[in-house]
Amino acid sequence: MPPKKAAGKKTGYLKIKQIGSGVGRPETHKKTLRALGLRHQHTVVQPDNEAIRGMLFQVRHLVEVSEAEGKGN
Repeated sequence: MPPKKAAGKKTGYLKIKQIGSGVGRPETHKKTLRALGLRHQHTVVQPDNEAIRGMLFQVRHLVEVSEAEGKGN
């Protein structure tokens, strides 16, 4: 039996910018922002994978996401 292929597997990096504050949000949202490396509304670059996408879905109203060409961007 052939190995399973990851459906919709993403490669590359995502540029994530915090546009909303974590103040007054549930503790899980605050912890998710910290886990993404976001503090004080700045921008970070994270690998594009399912775990990161799941975290972004949880705080989608607080972040702005775009594709980045490389880790340094």
